[in-house]
Amino acid sequence: MKSCFHCKKPVDIARPGRGDACTHCGSDLKVCRNCAFHDRDSYNECRETSAERVKDKDKANFCEFFEFRETDAAQKTDDPFKNLKDLFK
Repeated sequence: MKSCFHCKKPVDIARPGRGDACTHCGSDLKVCRNCAFHDRDSYNECRETSAERVKDKDKANFCEFFEFRETDAAQKTDDPFKNLKDLFK
């Protein structure tokens, strides 16, 4: 399942273009934060070593390595502190 990085709602686009936006919140879809290669701990926050640096990870870009990230429905939660709370049960 693919979902928007901003609103976390499901998206029905397999490979978004630079002009595509989320139908729920209007956020750009072809952004680093929706990409399978995006990793905050990697150099330039991208695991694709050939990709050019993108400063604004939330805005549409021209990256040719973009692959829409698959999200796990089981990981989605409304409570951001759920995992932390589970530690102390």
